[in-house]
Formats: sequence, C-alpha cells, structure tokens
Amino acid sequence: MRLEQLVALWGDPIGPALDPAVPLPRVCTDSRRLQPGDLFVPLTGEQHDGHRFLSQAAEAGALAALIARTRAAERPASLPAWLVDDTQLAYQQLARAWRQTLAAPVIAVTGSAGKTTTRELVRAVLAPLGPVLATSGNENNDVGVPLTLLKASPSEAAVVVEMGMRGLGEIERLSRCALPDVVVITNIGTAHIGRLGSREAIAQAKCEITAALSPAGLVVIPAGDPLLEQALGAVWSGRVRRVALTGDDVAGSGSAAVGPHVPAPDLLGQIEGDPGAAGGAWLQLLAGPGAAASTAAPAPAPVASAEGASTDPSPTEFRVPLPLPGRHNARNLLLALAVALELGVRADQLQVLQVEVPGGRSRRLQLGAVQVLDETYNASPEAVLAALDLLAAQPGRRFAALGTMLELGEQSEALHRAVARRAADLQLDGLVIVDGGAIGAAMQEAASGLPRLARVQSPAEAAEALLGWLQPGDQLLLKASRGVALERAIPLLAAQLAGAAGVAPA
Repeated sequence: MRLEQLVALWGDPIGPALDPAVPLPRVCTDSRRLQPGDLFVPLTGEQHDGHRFLSQAAEAGALAALIARTRAAERPASLPAWLVDDTQLAYQQLARAWRQTLAAPVIAVTGSAGKTTTRELVRAVLAPLGPVLATSGNENNDVGVPLTLLKASPSEAAVVVEMGMRGLGEIERLSRCALPDVVVITNIGTAHIGRLGSREAIAQAKCEITAALSPAGLVVIPAGDPLLEQALGAVWSGRVRRVALTGDDVAGSGSAAVGPHVPAPDLLGQIEGDPGAAGGAWLQLLAGPGAAASTAAPAPAPVASAEGASTDPSPTEFRVPLPLPGRHNARNLLLALAVALELGVRADQLQVLQVEVPGGRSRRLQLGAVQVLDETYNASPEAVLAALDLLAAQPGRRFAALGTMLELGEQSEALHRAVARRAADLQLDGLVIVDGGAIGAAMQEAASGLPRLARVQSPAEAAEALLGWLQPGDQLLLKASRGVALERAIPLLAAQLAGAAGVAPA
C-alpha cells in the first residue's frame, strides 16, 4: 500500500508534507509496538484512548497518523495526519482498501461454536494452494479483522478471517471490511443469547456475514437448521452448500427428515473408525441429494485406498483423515472441505492435514497416566454438550470439571441445568462444578445422580477435588467460559499427576 491510497480515501494530510508514492510498510494501533515508518492509528475504547500516545508515536518515528477530528489539537507538529470522523471506522476502511488489492480469495468464518476450530481446519485444507493467512488467536472483532487483512501480502493463496460478535451489526461491519468470497456459518446456538435475546436474533446476526459477500460467492452451512435457513434466505439469494454427517437429523442424510422446507445436504460425511480417538478415524465424503444444485468442483486426481489400491473418486467422493477427535469436529471438517472443493483443492492433496488449534480448544494433554481434554478457553451450551459426548466416548473412567457459561441472560439457569443433566445421563464417574452461586447449585441439583459430585468456587479447589478421585487410565474434561480461568487447574493437576515437569501434549 502507498500513501496515495490514503489520499484517495481522506484527501491530503495536514502537517509536514509527505511523498504520496512512499510505500506504507505497516499499520500499527499500539504505540508500544510502533516501528519507524509505521502509520499510527489511535483507537478509542471503553478503557483506552490511543490519542493519549500521539507524542510517543511521533517520537518513535511514526510516518503519519489517523486522528479523530475532535482530537486534532493534540497532534504533534512534526506528525503528518489525516483527520477522520472515527479512527476505528477509518482503520476498517483502510483494511478494506488493502483487501481490494489482493487477488487471494477471502474466507470468512462465524458461528455460535466452533469458529476457531473451523478456521484452523479451513487453513489446513487450503494449504495445498500455497501460503494461507488466518486470524491469529482471538482477533475476530472490529480491531482484529482489519489487523488480519492488513497483514496479508500479495503472495497469499488465501486469507481466512474469523468473525465474532456481541450484538447486531458487528458482523455486518466486518463483512463490509473483508469483502469475502466464501463464508462459513458453523451453527446457530445460544452463545450471547443474554445480549441478543433469542436464537432468532442470533441467526440474524450471524447471517450478516453475507452483507458484502461477492454475488458469485458461496455460503457453507450445516444442513437441517430451519432457523438458519430462514435467516439466511432473508438476506442471501446466491449459492449455498449444505453439509451433514450420516446420522444427523437432516433430510436425505440417512435419518428422519426435519421437513420439506429444509433443503437436503449437498455433501454428506460418513465417519469411519472411532471419532473419539485423534488420528484414529477417517471422514468419507459423499455426494448428497442436493449435490446437483451445488457448484461443481474440479475433479481430484486418483487417491490411494486404505489397502493401497488406486481409486478415482468423483469430485465429492473421497476420504480424508479426521485430525481432531469428536463428531462435532468431523462436522467442522466437513464445512472446511466444502470450502476446499469450492477453491479447487484436489482429494489427493488432502490426505495429510496439519491442524494446530490454539490452546484451550480440543487440546489433549497427558498428565501422568491421566488423559485431559483441555477445553478451557471458552464455553457455550452447544460446545459443552459436544465435549461431554466426546468424553463419554472415551475408554476408562470419565470425569469432568465444568465452569459457568457467560452471557446467557434469562436462560442461563435452564441451559446450565441442561448440561449438568447431560453429564448425569452420560453416567460420568464424577463431576466438579466450578461455581459457588445459584447457577452452580442448579447444576448440582441436575447432576445429583452421579456417584461423585462436588461444587467448588475456584479452579484451585476444582483441582483439589479431582486429585481425590483420579487414577491412572482416567479421562478428564475441563471446560468453562473464559472468565472462569479454569486453565489454572492444569498446572496444579500436573504437579501431582505428571510431576513438576508439567504438561505434555498427547
């Protein structure tokens, strides 16, 4: 990007003259990390105001800055600047302008649960195309999405952007910033229902991802959700590819239909082997009843079967290894494969998938002779239920420590009771509830039939309770919303179960 592109957006800067042909090496929103020659964008939030650091940015060698008109008097005389109405909006406009110069397709991912895992699966299945840039960590908001786009270089083969939200209108802004070519909606659940009030409002908010989707673009969704179909149909009339696993309650997927108004899946996935064991299962991809309406993908090259014989499957009939355990992750992989087919990845290029999921998400740890499923990063009702089902499929004794799920509003107690009741229905060998308040009491009542049940107030107390139960060969699930900080229990468990050396990934 060159400064002349900023002139095209906001006119000539004020202050010392700049050569508009000078390349702009980097955009920085944090004065502490600013490098000489950067464009400084001071953002204003509830607890911070970057305009306070304009002088520091000038002293650190900032080439120029974007400054809110109302703060123009705070501009250091030596710092050229463009005056804008809103620096955050300008930051997004800048990212959009840069995105328009990129030839690489942009894939946007949202959903109530599984966004980050699906993002990483999309990154993995697109790797055969070349370098793939994806959202880092939890940078999926008004600041993080522009940051990801501005990191993209012309050499990228694809850019994968995760989009989160806390209310209506947020994902629409992010879509208009990223201008996606393909979007993925993982599901419509109850995360943030306390803010939005209903699953209908959540579906509406998630479908905002199509606001700036290319008219020739593609939406990839799980089949069988009438609520999602209705919300999507209200805002998008273009192509949709629906996916399902055999056994899902979806028309045409091998079980009961949910109704004629719900389209059949275009891609069906059949799990072969034990989905609860990482690396121990395969996902067989099949053409679905709705495949005729979906976009044809380039025919893949022949691939080797399990017996070593060469086969020549149709574009949507092949199998790939399941890199992450759990039926829910098989469904996430199916969504990613639909993206891969759309962008021309061949079946023979998908036989080895390298997936690195950020900490606290689908991470397996071996603490001595106890295997731990670390799901401590965040939690929604749907994600907790999926994790409990995965735990129940493991061999040996099975224990869980569950903390509270936040932002569920008036439905919080009912949803917490539901996950605790599932733990009891699955006949876990023990459950620790990490909440000393009314929600924890409701969970304790719902899980009262379990042979071992404890309610504590902190991760440290959870570790203490678990250490009184765990034995070699046991399986343990740790899951809670981020605010619970349940990951603090891991080193305490490790110190007793695995020695002071700590944690080793399984």
